Amino acid sequence: MKLDKYMVGKRYGKALFELALEKQEADDIYQQLLKLREVYHLVPGIGDILSDARLEPNEKDEIMEQLLKGFTGTVENFLQVVHSYSRMNDMLLMIDEYERRYDDHKGIILGTVVTAVPLNKDQHQQIEAKAAKLFGYEEASLINLIEPKILGGAIIGANYKVVDGSIRKQLKNIEEELLR
Repeated sequence: MKLDKYMVGKRYGKALFELALEKQEADDIYQQLLKLREVYHLVPGIGDILSDARLEPNEKDEIMEQLLKGFTGTVENFLQVVHSYSRMNDMLLMIDEYERRYDDHKGIILGTVVTAVPLNKDQHQQIEAKAAKLFGYEEASLINLIEPKILGGAIIGANYKVVDGSIRKQLKNIEEELLR
């Protein structure tokens, strides 16, 4: 059975993270992967190019040689393995999985906070602290999304869970109670 790209991303990301822990290089590898993600964003399609069967191997090797110049040790070896299996087009999914495991290991939860208006710095920090406690983590890193339709309050989403403290939701609950 052929694996889809999401399963490939999870497996490779997990394997790299476990190796990083074993070698006590999790922080260094994480920093290199952030740099690699930036390369993928600066050169859209690089993964597809390096995984394209229509290109001659020597053409891909020239591109890989340039790419590898920015990386060392475990990440360099990882890139060579991924390239040898023609999976460079799945690299961003691998980085995402590594980052998810890295943040979990560090006690950090990633998510979003939806508000009707932008949060100021103090409000943002307070909500992140409450979210970390709510979800059982040491720290939360939330991206503030703006959605005026919620009227007020906040909706926090992280780890496939949603806590809806919006005024819109509260009004809907009151309406349902009145209609009973």
